[in-house]
Amino acid sequence: MFTFEEYTKNMEKFTSQNPFFSTSSVDSVLEFNSKLSKIALDTFKKNAELSQEWSKETLNALENLTKTQKNPSDYSKVINDFITQQTQSSPKHLAELAEIAKKAQLDTIDLYMTAGKEINEEMTKTAKKTANKTVVTTSE
Repeated sequence: MFTFEEYTKNMEKFTSQNPFFSTSSVDSVLEFNSKLSKIALDTFKKNAELSQEWSKETLNALENLTKTQKNPSDYSKVINDFITQQTQSSPKHLAELAEIAKKAQLDTIDLYMTAGKEINEEMTKTAKKTANKTVVTTSE
């Protein structure tokens, strides 16, 4: 039967003998995840701030709709003003949301490209070290 201790010993042996699995590679993954999480969190914060600003603007514009008007035609003017204000502000806010998404996308692509280059360099170094340590024996 395969025990937990045997499994642990085999994993330790595997990781110590595998040149591509080291504490530096684990640290690299953790650092990458941290940077990716920061991009996501910053994007969420900016998105929330913009949504809150847009909501406040809309609610302030709705205040005029709650006021009593003297003439029925004044109600149509107030509604028309609200619709006009929303029509003018919506494209601005949507463009800002698009910019936030675009920045997050570019930052993520840059992070992946940088990580790819670093991984490629690390694998090349490790492969060269491993190749230099390899001893070729001939059988007689």
